[in-house]
Amino acid sequence: QVQLVESGGGLVQPGGSLRLSCAASGSIFSFVTMDWYRQAPGKQRELVASITPGGSTIYADSAKGRFTISRDNAKNTVYLQMNSLKPEDTAVYYCHTDVRYRDYWGQGTQVTVSS
Repeated sequence: QVQLVESGGGLVQPGGSLRLSCAASGSIFSFVTMDWYRQAPGKQRELVASITPGGSTIYADSAKGRFTISRDNAKNTVYLQMNSLKPEDTAVYYCHTDVRYRDYWGQGTQVTVSS
């Protein structure tokens, strides 16, 4: 069983920054790929960024150059540093992993970009 708890969301002005954190329970964290997804109102959930156990990363086109995913295996935590935020980044952000073909999701954290 894996539990994921996100934090760090909030209200920020356009051009601002936020850092999201996702703390994972369990002993398998350092062996699994971790993802950040987001879901805006009326839209499908979409992948924002992923990081493998070895630290390789992929990003959605919308996140490239502005967002950075990282992980601290000693703290069982994955981060999403978001810079140059835009109103279209407004969404609920979810942490995700899958273990043995079972999906695990956090409860989500709201990010609102507005002046």
